[in-house]
Amino acid sequence: MVLGARVLAEFSDDTTRYPDARSRKNYAGTSPITRQSGKKKTVLARYVHNDRLIDALNRQAFAALRASPGARAYDDQLRARGVGHHAALRQLGNRLVGILHGCLKAGTTYDETTAWAHHQQDLQAAA
Repeated sequence: MVLGARVLAEFSDDTTRYPDARSRKNYAGTSPITRQSGKKKTVLARYVHNDRLIDALNRQAFAALRASPGARAYDDQLRARGVGHHAALRQLGNRLVGILHGCLKAGTTYDETTAWAHHQQDLQAAA
């Protein structure tokens, strides 16, 4: 409960501040930076971010591993691909920021099946 309030407070209550989920993810510092030149491609974590927000999002992602079957399945898939613990938490946090943005834009509450439905379809297609 406190983490949710902390995340919302750090994002601000201005509904026009973030026009899309990408801008919210960039502000949060959870989206990766991709640099590409010729044949070389590098994906890095953002190092400029709101420290309080990224801390709250990391804690939220870690807590979601226990509380959300969709988040657990997403993390398990990332870890099976060889992604490290912290990188997987950052990617899960990035996904949770996108879900939060969708809920705020639509004016709906979080629903587990709706939030992870797209991911479940990807898992079924891969199997």
